[in-house]
Amino acid sequence: MSADRPPLPPFNLETARQKVRGAEDAWNSRDPDRVCVAYTEHSRWRNRSEVFQGRPAITAFLTRKWTRELDYRLIKQLWAFTDARIAVRFAYEYHDDSGTWFRAYGNENWEFDAHGLMHTRHASINDLPIAASARLFHWDHTSPRPADYPSLTDLGL
Repeated sequence: MSADRPPLPPFNLETARQKVRGAEDAWNSRDPDRVCVAYTEHSRWRNRSEVFQGRPAITAFLTRKWTRELDYRLIKQLWAFTDARIAVRFAYEYHDDSGTWFRAYGNENWEFDAHGLMHTRHASINDLPIAASARLFHWDHTSPRPADYPSLTDLGL
């Protein structure tokens, strides 16, 4: 039996926002083991053109991702929610090993089980090379985004 991972569905505005911020903080840790425990054991993912299932595949995917996407910083924003589903939009910035900076824009659709674990994740993402001077995400990349840091809307994204 799964342990509960609050907040649990059915979501309201406050709990949906908490779920989104919790996901953002976990992803900004860039720790695949920390991130994967928010998903069911057999969670199904579509991420860009990759489709896979299960925590071992999620961990492997995230390990590959953060080996390539250096100094990763992410902001997620609630877009919509229903009882057990949440839609978010997000942007993140990173650079590759040659020092080229990118901003990735995307949308995710999440569906949760009764224990608050995500069992389905669909992500659509586009990357745009940016100049280092165009970066907007400047908090310490080893920490979560500060609570008073601007949202995607506040940043004009």
